[in-house]
Amino acid sequence: MRKRLIGVVSALAVSAAVIAVSVASIPPASAAVGDFNYNQPQTVASNLQIPWGLAFLPDGSALITERNTALLKQLRPGQAPVTLGTIPNVVAGGEGGLMGLAVSPTYAQDQWVYAYFTAANDNRIVRFRVNALQTQQVIQSGIAKANIHDGGRIAFGPDGMLYAGVGDANNTANAQNVNSRNGKILRMTPTGGVPPGNPFANSVVYSLGHRNVQGLAWDAQGRLWATEFGQNTWDEINLIVAGGNYGWPTVEGMGSNPNFRNPLVVWTTAEASPSGAAIVGNRLFAAALRGTRLWQVTLNGSGGVSGTTAFLQGQFGRLRTVALGPDGWLWVATSNRDGRGTPAANDDRVLRFPPTDNPPTTPPPTTPPPTTPQSTTPPPTTPQSTTPPPTTPGTGSCSATWRLVNSWPGGFQGEVTVRAGSAPITSWAVRWTLATGQQITQLWNGALTVSGSNVTVRNLSYNGSLPANGTTTFGFLSNGTPSTPNLSCALS
Repeated sequence: MRKRLIGVVSALAVSAAVIAVSVASIPPASAAVGDFNYNQPQTVASNLQIPWGLAFLPDGSALITERNTALLKQLRPGQAPVTLGTIPNVVAGGEGGLMGLAVSPTYAQDQWVYAYFTAANDNRIVRFRVNALQTQQVIQSGIAKANIHDGGRIAFGPDGMLYAGVGDANNTANAQNVNSRNGKILRMTPTGGVPPGNPFANSVVYSLGHRNVQGLAWDAQGRLWATEFGQNTWDEINLIVAGGNYGWPTVEGMGSNPNFRNPLVVWTTAEASPSGAAIVGNRLFAAALRGTRLWQVTLNGSGGVSGTTAFLQGQFGRLRTVALGPDGWLWVATSNRDGRGTPAANDDRVLRFPPTDNPPTTPPPTTPPPTTPQSTTPPPTTPQSTTPPPTTPGTGSCSATWRLVNSWPGGFQGEVTVRAGSAPITSWAVRWTLATGQQITQLWNGALTVSGSNVTVRNLSYNGSLPANGTTTFGFLSNGTPSTPNLSCALS
């Protein structure tokens, strides 16, 4: 929330983030999850024009939008970006243009990609397929646009609903008007409808009193966190609840009005101007534009925070987007060509940073992942299974073991470890039958085929070859109640 009269917090240090709530310490067992080596960046792409949205496809590649050119590009580490085409109907101007991007949580079945952009007369959310960019389905339109405060971030939550951060369109009254979609976080079905559980009847409005939300991420318990730009004093990290009022324009930063919810973290606008957000383990990452740094906020697991740390300060300029790849690396996009930065010769860039824990581990999805390796949401949440291999593996054979990573009402996350026998293999296929009520919604590190209740997962190009007794893993999300599958593994 935002407040122009800041006397209640004037004694707080300006040089560091103000922690509004501090509770229990982080359990030592999870302390390494979400740590990255910022001294070993890899450049995935350079010479981009204001990259904004970032999402991951089932084949392991990333999609990225360019705000002003309206181009959709496909990225793979070690390869030149591929331009897939221009998204039609985008009219860029000011802070608006082609912005947020999300991949359907059921992409394996429907191939939908979602985008938030500024059109001639409004901001809107559409969906399309990457092989048919000219064919759009509009799922939300008529959202007020402006030169500033257009919001633009979209993401699928663990409930399968699509969420959108929408700015107040430079009209502060919008934020407190429940009949306006501006100055809000929206929650909608994948077709744009009003889902069960929304706090206002016949409305996609989920929370209100926001100035300009551009970061959405979910923690391991399924709680939604959001970044928010302040006016000229305090930027925020907010824990979002259905129907919550976050105070703008009455409050900026911390306030004392019981009708408004206080942020969990505030920074000065010079330190932050936070855009994209991602949660890995117990760390929330916020990409800072004016602050030219990556903020790490340590979550305590109980809906509070226990500290903040700044990384990459001034190293790469303005940072717009941060996301976790299913490779376990942290991906970061710069925004130095947006008219407010000082671009280097190779800007703008998409960088990725390796995890310090090996193999990488993450908790349940921050956003639903696509069906194979790289996804904005969640790769596996713990290291490879330690289940011992069969005692007498056959030559040229493989085996598969399963473990439950996490579960929640109506769904769960599983991981399967594939192990070669006493001889190397070059390919594998794991098969099982889904229990009643189960439906795989996302899968990574494998190629998924479903026929009725019969599931087959085959290796991808990079994880089919295993040495004798070597292992690889793939993970998935499923609807329904978890149960131990009867897995079979064979050479494919």
